[in-house]
Amino acid sequence: MSDSLRVGVAGVGTVGAAVTRLLARQADALASRTGRKIVVTAVSARDPGKERDADLKGCEFFADPVALAASPKIDLFVELIGGAEGPARTSVETALAHGKSVVTANKALLAAHGLELAALAEEKHVALAFEASVAGGIPIVKTLREGLAGNSIERVYGILNGTCNYILSRMEREQLSFEQCLAEAQKLGYAEADPTFNIGGFDTAHKLSILTSLAFGVRIAPEAIEIEGIERVSLADIAAAGELGFRIKLLGVAQRTAEGVEQRVHPTMVRKTTPIAEVMGVLNAVTIDADAVHELTLVGPGAGGEATASAVVADIADIAKGVRSAPFGVPTAALGELRRAPTRHHEGGYYIRLSVPDVPGAFAGIATRMAERGISLESIMQHGGARRGADRAAQRQAAGEALRSVILITHATSEYLVREALDAIYADGVIDAPAQVIRIERE
Repeated sequence: MSDSLRVGVAGVGTVGAAVTRLLARQADALASRTGRKIVVTAVSARDPGKERDADLKGCEFFADPVALAASPKIDLFVELIGGAEGPARTSVETALAHGKSVVTANKALLAAHGLELAALAEEKHVALAFEASVAGGIPIVKTLREGLAGNSIERVYGILNGTCNYILSRMEREQLSFEQCLAEAQKLGYAEADPTFNIGGFDTAHKLSILTSLAFGVRIAPEAIEIEGIERVSLADIAAAGELGFRIKLLGVAQRTAEGVEQRVHPTMVRKTTPIAEVMGVLNAVTIDADAVHELTLVGPGAGGEATASAVVADIADIAKGVRSAPFGVPTAALGELRRAPTRHHEGGYYIRLSVPDVPGAFAGIATRMAERGISLESIMQHGGARRGADRAAQRQAAGEALRSVILITHATSEYLVREALDAIYADGVIDAPAQVIRIERE
């Protein structure tokens, strides 16, 4: 092992610049902790003349990140380009093939190609480290892979997207609509111009697929995740949740069941008394249910240059010390195939909001359909002035027929029974607009 570790950084945007600053600021402390000097010797950027919030004097510039990955002038390649394909994938593959360890923050790349990359890293006896790919500055990867190695994990779930948590938090605190909060998130830079990847739950799903592999020793399977975003969450749902003692969060949940591993991303009602319910704004949180530690919750910044750089530098320091763990906790060949548990078999409580005509027998018909499937109701709330749907609801309004918002909270039941009951209610013509259904996560 040489006295210094030469680092090449591909991508010197917000996170890349923060990584170089942090390495420079903590140079002496890192040298003491690792026994080696860590030096950024080269970077890759499309525009070498662009002003950056980092001192890159003395660094060699590469226009092509693949050329940087293959360069004999670096020992460690840091990929901060982003994306599952293109230069990000090719450059990581090139670095590993040339016997260089890799640090990446790229959850999309890992969700799509993590297993192949991990196998290549193992073949070349180098490290593939990705602490920054999930939950920013929260050390969840090391916690699952190493800190809880003596535990059997039953469930891992959390708030994995700061944009969604910011929107839901502001809706609750300031009684602003989803559309208003999204516009503000875009203005502040928390959400992209096209926010679909975040608010649609896809970013959370990529991260969840990585956590599932680490927690349960299975191959990454993002296609096995049921995904629902927060676009349909309304102020009516936020208010009802608060009245019932809940708070709505977008959660990614992976859980071991008798039928296999259940993976789901969706808006969830969590009791206000739980630690994860108290996580507001752009913060992230991950809760782990395990046999020895029981419940462990980690909270911290899930994005931003400094927080993400903290995780990247932690991985760099491990590699400088000679630490090389199997990327997913066990050798890739030992990872099991994920046996997918159908989400429709998920059992738990449900929040159901319906717009029901205020006429005799309407609610009785709904209750009958629920009872026919053995669905027990824990509580019922009614509010006037429900928003009307299109056509039929407009006709009812013109005829002077009022609609009421009816909220049902069920005892534990299975999702397929809830969906069956709702299909029967739709077929009866009792309601016009689709019901809002939000799962209630057990404590």
